[in-house]
Amino acid sequence: MADEENPQQNDEQPEAEAPAHAVPTEAAAEIAGSVEDAALEARQEAEESTDAVASEPPVATPAGEGHAVPTEDAQEIASSAEDAPLEALQEAEDEQAVQAAVEEEEEDEEPAPREKPAVPGAHLEVDIVPEGVDPLGRSETYEDPYAIDDEADVAEAGEEESEEALVEPIATAAIDLASGARYRATGKRKTAIARVTLRPGTGAYLVNGRTLEDHFPRTTLQRNIRQPLETVGYEDRMDVVARLHGGGISAQAGALRHGVSRALLEADPNLRGELKRRGFLTRDSRAKERKKAGLKKARKRPQFSKR
Repeated sequence: MADEENPQQNDEQPEAEAPAHAVPTEAAAEIAGSVEDAALEARQEAEESTDAVASEPPVATPAGEGHAVPTEDAQEIASSAEDAPLEALQEAEDEQAVQAAVEEEEEDEEPAPREKPAVPGAHLEVDIVPEGVDPLGRSETYEDPYAIDDEADVAEAGEEESEEALVEPIATAAIDLASGARYRATGKRKTAIARVTLRPGTGAYLVNGRTLEDHFPRTTLQRNIRQPLETVGYEDRMDVVARLHGGGISAQAGALRHGVSRALLEADPNLRGELKRRGFLTRDSRAKERKKAGLKKARKRPQFSKR
């Protein structure tokens, strides 16, 4: 009874359970419309392209099928390859013509004479000093171009007179040459001492029992020793006897000359002025300076070392 009584209820339940349809939005509708139109637009574009191709005139193709049509670049390259041999021939002919013209010009021109390479310093004069010539020119006298001739003549005359006066013997010497005359004096130089005796004779020298040449082998020393007697003019009329000690060979020669000059003063005191003017009476007091404590010599010091 219950089932029979509610037949409508059973029929209504399935209807209520059926799902409801969704309503599409505006954006979804637009997208769906554009999709449907896209197919139509593509179809129309394809038809238009086929019509344009059909309207173009047919292009003649070569007899063989599948041959590619050469482009403009390919045609240019092919033409340049064909012209390359001709251009090479023309260039070779041009080069030969130019070379022939150059050879003709060289033949016409005369060859220039060969010049030697420049040597550095070839323009300089050779600076060679001949033997016997003073390279510093100390023997040459300076001549003042602005000097007065009279003054120059007077100066030259005075120098010549002074030189001649020093060279010429003293004419006023008056020495007694009696047979028993003896004139003694002492000469010194540095540490050398000479005791000299002058006596009448022939001009011989006896030094420590030897001749002058044996005791003083150097000619310069012999000439210095003979100067006082030669100045007085008695080099051939008086003998010299001397005893020397101390000093060296040069100091002894100076001491002997000093002693002979002093002995001449004993013989004639009037010779003092002339002998002194010539420097024979001057005592040479120079001597070797003594060594100092802490030094190697008189002035030489040991090498300084900082460390």
